[in-house]
Amino acid sequence: MSTSHDGEPLVQVRGLTKSFGDLHVLRGIEADVPAGSVTVLIGPSGSGKTTALRCLNALEVPEQGTVRVADCTVNFSAPVDKRLVRQLRAQSGMVFQSHQLFPHMTVLQNVMEGPVTVQRRPREQARAEALELLDRVGLAEKADQYPFQLSGGQQQRVGIARALAIQPRLMLFDEPTSALDPELVGEVLTVMKDLADQGWTMVVVTHEIRFAQHVADQVLFLDGGVVVERGSPQEVLTAPREPRTRRFLHRLLDHP
Repeated sequence: MSTSHDGEPLVQVRGLTKSFGDLHVLRGIEADVPAGSVTVLIGPSGSGKTTALRCLNALEVPEQGTVRVADCTVNFSAPVDKRLVRQLRAQSGMVFQSHQLFPHMTVLQNVMEGPVTVQRRPREQARAEALELLDRVGLAEKADQYPFQLSGGQQQRVGIARALAIQPRLMLFDEPTSALDPELVGEVLTVMKDLADQGWTMVVVTHEIRFAQHVADQVLFLDGGVVVERGSPQEVLTAPREPRTRRFLHRLLDHP
């Protein structure tokens, strides 16, 4: 894990607000994510962490605020250019709670789909890169199988390979282990730790506190649509300053 991240952050979030009807889900979120770092978002259900993550690639469109990823900045406080939104989305690969693989495609075809169909990369190049990615997540021998033939953990690892295949600047993970049986969680977290060790910039929504302790560079605790506390894993998870953070961690760690 890299501990020194100099220069301008890869991701910059300023003043994000988002409502669903009368429900204010985000109330002015601010965050910086240095290149090559891992940021983990934690918080109770309904705290806004998944919505904040989905705003980073405009899967949720905030009412106000700006999101910058690399050299693409979108100001959601003004009328938004759809081309800019497409450019923002192209910066990141997303791994969802449920893997959302195409059931009629093989594992290899699932990983190749984005590069070939969306990015128009040559099929043979995409195939070679997809096989390399499957090898990286430990699934090279499953290339010709279909999703229904895999375990949940294997399907999620294919989902990670698929997100990597578009060669994003940023990897986004939305509770990637929450739908898995407990014995399958470790294989997915191991792949994510390997990505962190390789220097990928990652933003992860998770309840896996041990993963956050070992892999995160910074932890943001969200509650009520605001960032209540932020800092290193040691600061936020071991010696939190805020009572709300302490209460959340107490519930999470004492009552899994």
